[in-house]
Amino acid sequence: MEEVKSFILNNNLVKKGEVIGIGVSGGLDSMALLYMMNDIAYDLDIQIVAVHINHGIREESIYEEEFVEQKCKEIGVRFYKFRIDAPKIAQEKNLSLETAARDGRYMVFDALITKGIVDKIALAHHLDDQAETLLMHLFRGSGMTGAKGMAPIRDNKYIRPLLEFSKKQLEDYVNVNSIEHVEDESNADVTFNRNFIRNVVMKEVVKRWPNAVSALANFSKSLVEDDSFICSQIREDAVIRDNNLVQIPCSCFLYHNSVVTRTIFKALATLGIKQDIERKHIAMVKDLALNGENGKKIKLPNQIMVSKEYDYITIHSSKKDKLTLNQEFKSGEFEVKGFGKVVVKRVKDFDVNATNGDCLYFDFRKVPKTARWRFREDGDVFEKFGGGSKKLKSYLVDKKVPQRIRNILPVLADGNEVYVIAGVEISDKVRLDDGVTTCCRVEVKK
Repeated sequence: MEEVKSFILNNNLVKKGEVIGIGVSGGLDSMALLYMMNDIAYDLDIQIVAVHINHGIREESIYEEEFVEQKCKEIGVRFYKFRIDAPKIAQEKNLSLETAARDGRYMVFDALITKGIVDKIALAHHLDDQAETLLMHLFRGSGMTGAKGMAPIRDNKYIRPLLEFSKKQLEDYVNVNSIEHVEDESNADVTFNRNFIRNVVMKEVVKRWPNAVSALANFSKSLVEDDSFICSQIREDAVIRDNNLVQIPCSCFLYHNSVVTRTIFKALATLGIKQDIERKHIAMVKDLALNGENGKKIKLPNQIMVSKEYDYITIHSSKKDKLTLNQEFKSGEFEVKGFGKVVVKRVKDFDVNATNGDCLYFDFRKVPKTARWRFREDGDVFEKFGGGSKKLKSYLVDKKVPQRIRNILPVLADGNEVYVIAGVEISDKVRLDDGVTTCCRVEVKK
């Protein structure tokens, strides 16, 4: 008990006054965590509550839910119960049942933290889990980052107070203190990846190498410092965040491979993508940066699209909302998802020399009254500034406008004649003549 408290304090897992939600399934590990945390809560000056999630997979889950609720009543711990439909999530998102259950579980945890019901969630992962996680990551093609395994605290909201304690220690604690628990029959189902590692792979490994769990955990620890040093070599400007996408300059792919790999992982993590990315995916991104042609795209798991846009690799979600735009030409503002806010205003005090892509000035009197803001269409043409008509598509290519932007680029057009391309340029047909005192300004706020 004192060892667990020391581990929590040494790793700054909790702060005084915090409410800690304990993820309790009813199994041996989570029941041990519940009782331990309840016993040391006063010393740590924290409050604990139990959080149980029924994943909707087995009929026996109802019994486990009732069991945990009853035990919480007996020891005086507030109890929260939730139900999710993991099979439905798996079907709708095309996920494995194991991944769907995990995603659904963390959705509940995140909601509890976001709503301020708890400050952190404590999970019952232990030393054996750490060894299993390391092997799972390695088998899936992870590098050093994945081999680090689980951290005592993640995102400053998920804590693992038992991470340095073995399954045997937890079993001894439960037996000595006569703590009841339930056995989840699905834990024996080796069609689940973790169960296969635990019940087949590790079971045979420890027969030959009894110290295997500790050895794997120690190996994982030794990688943490090495990985931290390599990550410190990533350039500060290597990952550029812009709304819902990130960009990596192609020049960054010329660095040492270990630094490049972590740069890609950092970019993905910036978008919240931390699962299902394997070494083969990282290799695909590297190849795209170094050998791919401009405009080429590749798809990664979790509906992530990676494209080469001239001197940058751009990473963003490939989820597409059907967007429409049919905006009257007048002073005001409108917003286009993924592009930004377009502000249209008539002004008298202006400097035509200040014109740039994000702030354009033009003669509104030269724009037909029937012109409207819309997205580009087939057949659109544009009179280049200085003269010379060109197809809008070709013009955007010449201006190096990324392909993902072209279809959500607001244009002021009448028929197929485009007069203003928001954030890019104005047509020569609406240029300001000398002596004009009032004009229209189109500003893009990304």
